Amino acid sequence: MPADYAETPPASGYEFTEGSGYQLPQYPFVEPPEIRSGQVSHPHVVIVGAGLAGLTMACSLARYGVPAVLLDEDNTVGARGASSRGICYTQKSLEIFERLGVYDRIAAKGIQWSVGRTFAGNDEIYSFDLRQQSNYNLSRQPPFVNIQQFYIEGYLVERIGELGRVDIRWKNRVTGLEQNAEGATLTIATPAGEYKMRADYVIDASGARTPFRAWVGASVTARKGDDRWCIADVRFSKHPPVERHTWIEAPFNDNRAVWQHLMADNVWRIDYQMEPNCNPEEVSKEAVVRERLARQFGADCELEIVWVGPYAYRSECIDRMRHGRVFFMGDAAKVVSPFGARGGNTGVSDADNLAWKMAAVLHGRADPALLDSYHQERHEAAQQNVQVTNRTSRFLRPRPGPEKLFRDAVISLARQHVFARPLVNTGRMAIANPYTRSSVCDATGGQPVQNVGFQWPDGSAGTVNELLGWAGGRLLLFVFGDASAQGLQRLRAITETMPVRAIQVLAADAQPLAVEHVFDPHGHLQGACHVFGHAWALVRPDSYVAATGESIDSTLVHAIGRALGLKDEVDRAPAEVYSPRVGAEPIALDERQEAA
Repeated sequence: MPADYAETPPASGYEFTEGSGYQLPQYPFVEPPEIRSGQVSHPHVVIVGAGLAGLTMACSLARYGVPAVLLDEDNTVGARGASSRGICYTQKSLEIFERLGVYDRIAAKGIQWSVGRTFAGNDEIYSFDLRQQSNYNLSRQPPFVNIQQFYIEGYLVERIGELGRVDIRWKNRVTGLEQNAEGATLTIATPAGEYKMRADYVIDASGARTPFRAWVGASVTARKGDDRWCIADVRFSKHPPVERHTWIEAPFNDNRAVWQHLMADNVWRIDYQMEPNCNPEEVSKEAVVRERLARQFGADCELEIVWVGPYAYRSECIDRMRHGRVFFMGDAAKVVSPFGARGGNTGVSDADNLAWKMAAVLHGRADPALLDSYHQERHEAAQQNVQVTNRTSRFLRPRPGPEKLFRDAVISLARQHVFARPLVNTGRMAIANPYTRSSVCDATGGQPVQNVGFQWPDGSAGTVNELLGWAGGRLLLFVFGDASAQGLQRLRAITETMPVRAIQVLAADAQPLAVEHVFDPHGHLQGACHVFGHAWALVRPDSYVAATGESIDSTLVHAIGRALGLKDEVDRAPAEVYSPRVGAEPIALDERQEAA
């Protein structure tokens, strides 16, 4: 007989919703084979939570050829009672989605934007265009795309189905965990009964209300705020510019903050800051929301309320993102306020960071110690994002005293003086976080590499993502400028014995000495790798620099070993790396000659 299976409750804070709603896909429940067989299966990787982070992790593992099981307690994407949720996706996330094969679907559905304007009352006090900033202007992906979160999650489900290797199990709720040095055992409830599953690694991407923190005894640094907001997703007859508009003091919202974005399906997201002691049920009633919208857009504006939901947020960060066999990512690892799009996007980067490392370990290309660097790198990023968003929160809702005095002074100065405008803090837009504490990055590494363009030998356009795909989960070595035949011979020895692929990068009129070569006529590729002149850059599958250098010698071998988590890099280096063989003909760095 089918077991009782409680439906997934609404996301915290979204119990009171209004509007016609979104049509979310429904995925079928399939009885797990373990229930009938009574056997305890043992996949290498189990991912818990089919949200943005969990699905990105699953899709990434599938792309690297790693089988996994993905468990979700619901049978849809999005979250019950909060289907709109995140909307702004950063360039770094879009680059990751392009590698996973879902970017074109996102770009076709979503809305690109780069201009943001900030107002205090009726005065514009700050503006920016991200396309003019060096952090954004060279990538083949735009600075931002606005799209409802459930669309991206749905595209990831589709892509996982195309790639295979990942078994997605809907309505499978994890109710217990036991782990030891050899692995972890999960107890899982379903509508058809209960079963157990053993895993080498468990990825907790189940969200802010995760039970895994308690199960592993994780400590959390948290700060609860009293800020209250109400989302209104609206279609209406007036069409403001496709820009991010922010009011610090909106006269149509009792001088409290307002955000305004366009999303997919011609739906506008309006976020209204509420009184801290407001009643969430009252502020989200349709009549109240319509009155609020009329004050902003005029009583004559025709509108359709798609979805309304009040929310509050807290700031918290788990103190360790790895506990034994369990890895935390996304909102299970940290929760931040939504300002600057640093929530869901950091979960995407969490998954991108861990996926290549786990694949490298499971494929035997890296030492298991590499997995410890996940906490080192992504915890640093989480702390940075918590700090940045907390500062924005205090700017938007300053406490009486020095915070309020500073905020008022900045607004007053920004109305008249350009120098004060960058101090206006309505959300420092999310960027790819650098890594300064990583044990697997050299002091010259830890920087992100944009998905810039170059030229293939035939003159056609290529991108960094295409080269990362060519590397197939291995490290990617860029050798910029001329290289001696001796150096190229050493590179051939490295690529034949270590999981790294190498490519020579040349100016437009240079003659190649390696079969694997590309041209960088504008220097974009070299700039993206943060090197100049004759140099090399070792780039990881997540498009981060592991190390840079000049000579092809033991320094490079050290860097490769370090990037793979190896303890004795030089001892493991092949002796033939240092055996030169001069030749006049171009040398193939990799005999396989796989096409990019």
